[in-house]
Order: sequence, then C-alpha cells, then structure tokens
Amino acid sequence: MEILCTRPSCQTKNIVPELDDPDRLKTTQQQYCTRCGMPLILGARYIPVKLLGQGGFGAAFLARDRFTTSLRECVVKQFQPSGDLTPQQLTIAQKLFEREAAVLEELGNDHKQIPNSYAYFPVVVPSRSNQKDEQFFYLVQQFIDGQDLEQEQEEKGVYREAEVLEILTAILDVLAFVHSQKVIHRDIKPSNIMRSRSDGRLYLLDFGAVKQITATVGTPHGRSTGIYSMGFAPPEQMQASQVFPATDLYALGATCLVLLANKPPEELFDTYNNRWDWRSHAPQVGDELAAILDRMLLPVPRDRYASALEVLEAIDRLTPLSSPPPISPPPLPTQPPQTQPTTVQGNTPPSAPPIPQLQPPQPHTPPPPAPSIQRPAPQASSPPPLPVTPSPPAPPIQQTPPAPTPSRSRSRRGLSTVELIISAAFTGFEGALLLMAFTSMMQAIEPIGIGLLGMSVGGAIFAQYRRVIEKWDFLILGGITFVLVALIQVFHRNAALQALLQTLSAPQFLGIFLLAVFAGAATVAITTLFLLIYKILSKML
Repeated sequence: MEILCTRPSCQTKNIVPELDDPDRLKTTQQQYCTRCGMPLILGARYIPVKLLGQGGFGAAFLARDRFTTSLRECVVKQFQPSGDLTPQQLTIAQKLFEREAAVLEELGNDHKQIPNSYAYFPVVVPSRSNQKDEQFFYLVQQFIDGQDLEQEQEEKGVYREAEVLEILTAILDVLAFVHSQKVIHRDIKPSNIMRSRSDGRLYLLDFGAVKQITATVGTPHGRSTGIYSMGFAPPEQMQASQVFPATDLYALGATCLVLLANKPPEELFDTYNNRWDWRSHAPQVGDELAAILDRMLLPVPRDRYASALEVLEAIDRLTPLSSPPPISPPPLPTQPPQTQPTTVQGNTPPSAPPIPQLQPPQPHTPPPPAPSIQRPAPQASSPPPLPVTPSPPAPPIQQTPPAPTPSRSRSRRGLSTVELIISAAFTGFEGALLLMAFTSMMQAIEPIGIGLLGMSVGGAIFAQYRRVIEKWDFLILGGITFVLVALIQVFHRNAALQALLQTLSAPQFLGIFLLAVFAGAATVAITTLFLLIYKILSKML
C-alpha cells in the first residue's frame, strides 16, 4: 500500500507492503514516513493516498478509512497555524479548532448540501529544522466525487442564465440554513462549489472559519490576516475583516458574474469608477436577474439584501403569475446586533487574563426557540475584541435547535410577464402550424392526431418553461416549422385548408403564415386576459 506523508516540506510516497493484508491494515498501530518520521496513519485511522490541493493555510488529501469494510474514501484537510506558538497559545488554538469543527459537523449532519464531518484532531510532531514542535490540525470530511464550478467552467465556458439561476438558488438555500445557525462561510467562489457526478447536487465546501483560526493564532497583536479570495470578497471583509450574512451574498453574486461572463472578477470590475461593469460581458442575462445580482454586489452591506431568504423571495417574484407563490419564512429582522458576527456558537468558558496574540470569535447568547429564523442585521462598526480564555476546557456546545428551512423545488426560474407573452405567441403560432400538418397527413382530425398535437404543444410549453428554448430559438424553430408546412407537398392535400386559403384570397404560402400569426395573436390575447384577471383577483384577495 502507498501512503502519502502529509508534512508540507516532505510529502514522500511511502510504500508499505504489509498493509496490503486486510488484517494487518486494521491492526497495525502506526507507520512513519521513511524520510521525515511524520506519522502516516492520521488519527490512527485515516490513510492519505493523494494530494487534492494545497494553499497558504494547508492542504487537502484524499484518504481512506481503514476501519470501514469498503475503505471509504474521505477528504482530510490539514491546517497549520501561522507563527511559532507557545504551549498556552497552542491549547487555545486547539479548543477553538475543536469548537469550530463541532459546528461544521452539525451543519453537515443537518443539511444535505454541506459535506458531512467525520473527525477532527490535532497532531504535534518534532520539527525537522529546529527543536520546536510543529502543530497541525486535521478535519476529516465526506468526499464528494465531482467537479467544482471552476473546473466545470474550464470545459463549459459561458453559463446560460437559467444554469446560473439554478446554481444561485441552490446555494442561497444552503446559506439561508447556514446563516440561521450564526455561521458565515467567508470564502464563496466557484472552486468552493462542487457538483456531484452521481446526482448533480451542488455542495458548498471549505468554510473559512477554521482558516481564520489557524491564521489568527500566532499573528502579532491577534490581528486577522484576512481570509478571503481576491475579487470575490466585499470591501468590509478586505478592509476590516468584518463578515456578515451580506458578505456571503456579495461573494455569491461575484461568483455568478464569473460564470455568466467566463471572465475573472477583476475584468468585470471598473476600478476607476469603483463599481461592477459586467452587463456587456453577459448579454444573455435578463434585466430582472441582473437587478438582483447588482443589489447583491453593492459596496455597503446594509444596501444589499438583508438575508439569503430575501434574495430567494426576490427570485420567487420572477416565477409565472399563474403559479402559486412558494411558502417562504418571513423576512429577517434588521435590528443591530449586540456582538460582533461570529462563526462559533455555544457557551464561552469563564474569562481569564487576555493573551494579545489571539483574537477569537466573540461569544453570543443563543436565541430562544422561535417559529421563524431570527437573524439580526450587522452594525456598521465593529466592537473592540474581547479577551481570550485559555482555560478551563470549553464546555460542550449547546445550540438552539434550528428553525426548519422550507424546502424549495426550483430547477429553473419561471418566465417574466414579457417572456410569458412572447412564449404564448410562439405556442399559438407553432400550434397552428402543427395542427395544419397533422390534419394534412391524416386527412381529418382523428384521435391519434389530437394526441400527437397535444403532446407536441405540451412538449413545446415544457421546453419554454425549462428554458430549453428561448430568445432566438423561437424564431428558428417557428421558421423551420413554417417552411415544412408551407413547402412540403404532403401538407398541401388538406381540402379544408385549401378552401380556407381561398376565402382569404391569399397565396398558399402567405395564407398559411397569416393563419399561424392569427393563432399566435389569439393565444396572446387569451394569455393577457388571464393575467389581467389573475392580477385583479390577487389584489382583491
């Protein structure tokens, strides 16, 4: 068996033949790197076999769980605190890391679009260069077999509006749950959104809170090094390391722009005017969705949407008026909070003398149970940091049971009023041509012809709703159908159609076109009348 050393300066591939025996694999105590002496079996259980990625705050490894019958694949994420830590600082870092890992474990267990967390543990090993020990923190999470959106875009290129809207809605559903748990993701970008190969489900990966802990511990004066990705982070996160729910909404909006334009964010941002200038790079986006994205990307947090639920409600208003509005939790209150936003929940240990090298997340009081999610809006300025508590050990995390987040079934956004009218015109035009075609082939309107006509028109309507066909597709498909009906000889045998054309005193080619246009206009009139009645009834009720 091949085992990869996880020490950043080594990463030697160690060949351990005896572990190919399943019995020896499960009973061996430990194996060590032949080059640097680093323990190879992490947490006495997980065997790293492949490096998945590496960055400034650690690395991610594909590993196998030796205590499962299938040697289940998992992801082991390694974090290393910056700076040289004293024993006291290391103890504090471990407690903060354990507390944050517990929060991530609960999130993964409670939401199907967040990877499950299996384990967390620290590892302290002798350094290769000096007498001081090296400290590493490890998180073990569910392995998602798929592609992140950054990899997917390299193959796909520009995303259609409907595809981005599907991604936007899916991640907003995750953020609505995450923010209700007082957790901020901090680092949303295409590479942190993974699409599963098995079912196409989108997962939100790599919460930045653990990175924040490993970066803050050991930094002078406890300053945060700023955990964000350039181009996706809003001004408040880059300038003051402040994070709010609106911070994640900004990053998600920037992610959508990158997918729509297939350009990096710096090419979509006008630095001279300090604003996003992206619409010319994504002409496929309608005005309604563009307005939502523009508001998500406003520079001041209070000017953006107050919550992910509010964005979802704005998207819901774009659904067809003929559909009943989906049930959503009420908008979240906007009273200023009393404490700084944090990604850590639970009770805080008793206070002790402060340690200047660390600025942990601020405590908060869990809200009482309520039927709706309570999420206060952030205040404009940040309170001063509170002292750190190095001892005693943190008590178990106690959380208020989360308010249930309603399920949403939105595979695609519905049509706006203008788009609905255009679709009605196309449906009437296409339906009239198909009626001429089927009656011409069968010499009469027979049950089988009616069935074929109904299936064809129904399929066209479904394709429009799912946005399989839109914009120029209407003209192309309508033109092809018209040419087939008007020019192919088998469609000229319908005596009733010929008689109708004679009454119009028009050539056959023009007459068929006029009949189809008349049917389209009639369908538009019926649809417009229905929408008018619906609006009147909705206001009365």
